[in-house]
Amino acid sequence: MLALLSAIGCLLVSSVFGACPHVVTRAEWGARAATHVSHLVTPVQYAFIHHTAGADCHDRATCAAQVRLTQNYHMNGRNYSDIGYSFMIGGNGEVFEGRGWDHLGAHTLNYNSHGYGFCFIGTFTSHVPTSAAQQAAKDMIACGVQLGKIRSDYTLRGHRDVGATECPGNAFYPIIKTWPHY
Repeated sequence: MLALLSAIGCLLVSSVFGACPHVVTRAEWGARAATHVSHLVTPVQYAFIHHTAGADCHDRATCAAQVRLTQNYHMNGRNYSDIGYSFMIGGNGEVFEGRGWDHLGAHTLNYNSHGYGFCFIGTFTSHVPTSAAQQAAKDMIACGVQLGKIRSDYTLRGHRDVGATECPGNAFYPIIKTWPHY
């Protein structure tokens, strides 16, 4: 009986306060080791939305491969110390740990120390991410607020709001403008 009451209590707490989504760890997706790590001072003011401008993915194996490709491009092609994004989101709604909550990213020039980069895997110029992916990003932002990593009065922006880019895609950009805190 106690176990049942405890389970019901957890469901109520999760329903009322929200729960952080499961995050596929760096070890689980096969990340390379970062060559340098800088810590992020939290809570931050911004949540930035990005897209990879590459292929979409809809299962863990394909998404993990896309995350590895992104990390290799950032480290080998851009000479970053690691993957640039804080978190990446696949079409199946799975969240992949990039630099995570505590490490300074390389996702939004001049704003990396002031925000997190949430990157959707795919190109969203003519279609939008799945509803599962969009919900996962919203849940991650809410999780960041809950954990004290993101300010409760945070500002949501698309990458293009602070830089000369089409990111997060012409089809997706109008959608994020309807999200809370935009």
